[in-house]
Formats: sequence, C-alpha cells, structure tokens
Amino acid sequence: MSRHLRLLAFALLLPLAAQAAPLPDSVREQLVGRLGFDGTRLRELGNGEMRWFGLSIYQASLWSASVQFDDSVPFALSLRYSRDIPGKRLVSTSIDELKRLGLRDEVTLKRWEKLLATVFPDVREGESIVGVSLPAQGALFFHQGRLTGEISDPEFARAFFSIWLDSRTRAPELRERLLGMRRGS
Repeated sequence: MSRHLRLLAFALLLPLAAQAAPLPDSVREQLVGRLGFDGTRLRELGNGEMRWFGLSIYQASLWSASVQFDDSVPFALSLRYSRDIPGKRLVSTSIDELKRLGLRDEVTLKRWEKLLATVFPDVREGESIVGVSLPAQGALFFHQGRLTGEISDPEFARAFFSIWLDSRTRAPELRERLLGMRRGS
C-alpha cells in the first residue's frame, strides 16, 4: 500500500475513534468519593453509534470493572448526543423501550417515569449522559460529568440498562459493539 493510501486510511479512521463517548474523570472521582468504588478500574469494553433512519442520535460507550461484561459488577454506559433532545423525550423513549421489552406493570412504569424525569435534563448536541449501574443498589446518572440523581432501585437499574444490553434490544448491532463482540464498521 502506498504511503498516501495509508495516510488516507488513517485519516478516515480518526473520526471513528474520536466519536467514542468517554467516561468523564469527574464521574470516576464521584464513584470513589460517594461509594468508595475505585472508578479508575472501569475500562471501555466497546462503543458504537445509535442511528435512526440514517440520522446519528448518539455515540455510546460501555465501561466495566470486569474484562468481559458482567452485570453483577458496576458498569457505566456513556451516551454523547449528536443532536438536541428534550429531557421529556429521553424519559418517554426510555419508558416506551421498557414496555417493548415486556414490562407491563403500569404502576411501576409510572413510578420509574417520575424518577427518570428527575435525572434526565434536556441535552444539547455534544453533551453526554452517563448512567452507572450499581448492582444490588440501583443507578446513578450524570450529565456533563455532574451528578443529576440516584435511583435506589436495583430492579429499575436492571430493566433500564436492558434497553441497550438485553438480547432483545432494538439495536442489536450497537449491543454487540458495546459488549465488545463486534469491532469496526
């Protein structure tokens, strides 16, 4: 391969690497400060892009304290948004996805909807939300590295993260990328 072709190929790969949704240092620090959990042990398992009808919605990265995904240890899902999305839309879409995955208890869904409304702000293009699953405790949520809230309900955390990580997810290719099962384009 000629030098020019190698440089072009390298240049084409740069934007893909730059699109990963990083785990903010402030999130790692707060995990240590609030929970005594060593956030420096979290490492990226995989990343990918969520697209809807060809439009980029967000870049996602999955971070875990284990080498392979294990939902019994803390993990974080970082989403960096490619467009402005109102918090109400994030909440309603999350609830719709939980229903699609089979959750039918309307009382629970209404309670979770109210809780999500307290942790999901409006997001602007380029901003990120990080959800942290704490097994047997619940979930923490961060916007732009700042804690927006905690939902102390392990069943909520399991259900919420299943939106991306369950085998029945709406985005199976993204799931495979997040879990490190698929690389590249």
